[in-house]
Amino acid sequence: MTVNSLTNKRVLLGVSAGIAAYKTPDLVRKISELGAEVQVILTKNADQFVAPLALQAVSGHAVHDHAMTAESESGMGHIDLARWADVVLIAPATANVMARLVAGNADELLTTVCVATEAPIAIAPAMNQQMWQNQATQSNLATLAERGTWIFGPDAGEQACGEVGPGRMLQPVDIAQALAQQFTNGALSGKNVMITAGPTWEALDPVRGITNHSSGTMGYALAQAAIEAGAKVTLVSGPCNITPPDRANVRKVTSALEMHSAVMAEVNTQDIFIGVAAVADYRPVDAADSKIKKNNDEMIIKLVKNPDILADVALHEHRPFCVGFAAETNDVVDYARGKLERKKLDLIAANHVGGTETGFGVPDNAITLISADDVIELPKQNKYGLARALIKEIAKAYKNA
Repeated sequence: MTVNSLTNKRVLLGVSAGIAAYKTPDLVRKISELGAEVQVILTKNADQFVAPLALQAVSGHAVHDHAMTAESESGMGHIDLARWADVVLIAPATANVMARLVAGNADELLTTVCVATEAPIAIAPAMNQQMWQNQATQSNLATLAERGTWIFGPDAGEQACGEVGPGRMLQPVDIAQALAQQFTNGALSGKNVMITAGPTWEALDPVRGITNHSSGTMGYALAQAAIEAGAKVTLVSGPCNITPPDRANVRKVTSALEMHSAVMAEVNTQDIFIGVAAVADYRPVDAADSKIKKNNDEMIIKLVKNPDILADVALHEHRPFCVGFAAETNDVVDYARGKLERKKLDLIAANHVGGTETGFGVPDNAITLISADDVIELPKQNKYGLARALIKEIAKAYKNA
């Protein structure tokens, strides 16, 4: 993974009708090489400059065209695409598209997604040099910049029309790197962050055990987001089928006792501790050395309480800033607030589990972040987008502590 990475990002690429559109299959490839998943929307007439089949081949997704038909809305419609994206990148962005973005038009699929999304919007302008220097275009550019639009380019040089000047779209490799750089920040620069993730496995015998439905996705997403924020991350992970971030120091464990041992061995060097793992509250008193045979109609398993990792970290002599997670099936905020006070935490992230929309085993989540004197709602979104929002809030709270 390069220093500027798009690992686990979802990039929605809007291709407008400009000659530079022929470069977009290469742009999709460059973005994908940095670890992102890409979907493409073509504006009206963009398919005159680039073949949809080429974009489908390099992105691995069917290409969305400009129309909002009943068929497209019953599949992945404009609201689904708006929520799916971590960023909407428009390349090439013509003068016409820039003007429509400023006006807030929702006259086709791409512009409608731009109005509907909470994700950042980036543009890579591409047009004739005279069009670029036109007063209206420059005014639109200034308005987009004021609204927080990321603007990549343009470059200057010889253009398709034979003229020379500013207005050429940046090369795909430069756009991909510029996009990746936007996801790199220094909010936790130089800080040591420890994150626990995934389930634990409490053995009954060599083949059976007690565990839970946690996939580890949220913890791994937070590790990636903390790395992007400049932190040195130690990821203590239970059994997961996820590839960890390349720059994380990974400590693989199985049981709650192993996780507790791994955490306590290094906690005194940490600035922030984020306990995301779904740690088993109890473990069998004795694990059988060989597979338990099915000899009786009933089997009684005696359990003993596991150590409370989060509470022990919060009481440590060299206590880091402590963030807990509360996964509850009901009365989420009340239970989370009680856990915050009982375990003497600085923050707790509460989420509802047990349903089909958020929690374990689903791609999206929503979190209520609670401190002693504040409640912040982080709306439902994919877990990698949510992780970046959560790290931003944790960094802010840490600096104000």
